Amino acid sequence: MIKIAIIGMGRMGRIHLDNLSRKINGVELTMVVDPKNDGQKFALDNGVKNVSNSVNAIIENPEIDAVVISSPSSTHCEYVIKFAKAGKAIFCEKPIDMSLQKATKAISIISKLNVPIMIGFNQRFDNNFSKVKDEISNGKIGELYNLHIISRDPEPPPISYIKKSGGLFRDMTIHDFDMARFIMSSEVVEVFAYGNCLIDSAIGDAGDIDSATVLLKFENGAMATIENSRQASYGYDQRLEVFGSKGVIRVENPLKSDLKILTESGTKTDRHLDFFMERYKSSYLEEIKCFINALNTGEKMPVNGEDGLKAMIIAEAANKSLLENRPVKIN
Repeated sequence: MIKIAIIGMGRMGRIHLDNLSRKINGVELTMVVDPKNDGQKFALDNGVKNVSNSVNAIIENPEIDAVVISSPSSTHCEYVIKFAKAGKAIFCEKPIDMSLQKATKAISIISKLNVPIMIGFNQRFDNNFSKVKDEISNGKIGELYNLHIISRDPEPPPISYIKKSGGLFRDMTIHDFDMARFIMSSEVVEVFAYGNCLIDSAIGDAGDIDSATVLLKFENGAMATIENSRQASYGYDQRLEVFGSKGVIRVENPLKSDLKILTESGTKTDRHLDFFMERYKSSYLEEIKCFINALNTGEKMPVNGEDGLKAMIIAEAANKSLLENRPVKIN
């Protein structure tokens, strides 16, 4: 029985609480830490017996084997170092830190301590995307030439969030950067990014963009195009296409239902899913299952600290490219 704690009862923390307390065998959710009373109340109302407002409650509890960090991004680096030094296995939501320098230092410390860490890039565990990876590995479409990722949110987050998010590339596109590496099985060597503020001028006033197109070049010569938007009027838009020497693999958006109505005026289908909590519900469960399984078996974490750093490096290169209006090489 692996005993685990969660830090943070925001949206992600509550998803992890539900999965760990109800849907995974061989794990005991021992404690929740949250500085706010409503977060602690949510945990208590959902069967967690021990709550606290201090991370030291986890560090000082020798029975806790692992911790899920779903607190604000600005706290991640501090917490991963503390828990690594305490010998706790770590699952950390992205990013490791807003600063690449701090994140690199943290992963170096964790590596020397030989503490398991997994980064929460949940899209790798989406059923459709993981099948794409499997079919590519089986050689179904031959040599890979091009990847196209479309990622559009249904609406922008609050400006208060935009101001502390680290920017679109660090906050949103970073998932797509990780997916590009995952799908193509090759490292990114050059980035060219173009972006603008087309949806809400307040986002521009906050120093960010809300629309972007990024071109990636890989070590093997293949390319990827990523399209991002903070707003799509028709719902959450998450698509992917991989083109290769033997064919193409495409993943379309799941809809709220498979219902189709055919009449003389045409064909009508259901709406897109609302947002990531609905679209990726099963992937959040699968990633935590994989984390627990790796702890039980001693296998390598499926998304490790180096994966988290490499996605951050691509995001930094994209920001530099946007600022300087030129391709940026990654060395």
